[in-house]
Amino acid sequence: MRAPIGSFEDACPAAERLGLLTAPVARAVEGGWGGVPAEQIIHVDTDPEIADTAAFVAHHGADLLRRSANCVVVAGKRGGEVTLAACLVLSHSRVDVNGAVRKHLGARKASFAPMETAVGETGMEYGGITPVGLPDGWPLLIDAAVVDEEWVLVGSGTRRGKLIITGKALAALPGAVVVESLGTGG
Repeated sequence: MRAPIGSFEDACPAAERLGLLTAPVARAVEGGWGGVPAEQIIHVDTDPEIADTAAFVAHHGADLLRRSANCVVVAGKRGGEVTLAACLVLSHSRVDVNGAVRKHLGARKASFAPMETAVGETGMEYGGITPVGLPDGWPLLIDAAVVDEEWVLVGSGTRRGKLIITGKALAALPGAVVVESLGTGG
């Protein structure tokens, strides 16, 4: 199988590679969502040593920077309540944590969640966190620019491998809310 974006040597339907995914991601891929069949989710096997965006695009091509999205976990705080959420923005952008995220979560303060929290709560590896398979009830804030992309490269839950999914399929994920200007600087 040839990946719809990038020049990956090893691509196939993610449903055929459930063993390479973390348990929550494998369950989400296997079940599909929002009318998105598992066959439309593509897994590309990649070197975990170059999983970070800068190294990844240096190896696989700069054009992937505009077609890749980063998923980060944020914590919104109001009083004694903490709300965890995931944010998805194109890789050349930054999440507007103190503006769009804080406002959407109704938080007095918002910040990136500590690594231990992000990994522990998602069941995914740091550097591979993906919007696919997030904990039930979590808000998933997606920048509108991500949804506009035909194909988007995101994490796979591990540092080894990535998923390629349509922007519209990402917007159909459980808890997804499309937010204008969630990403800045892109």
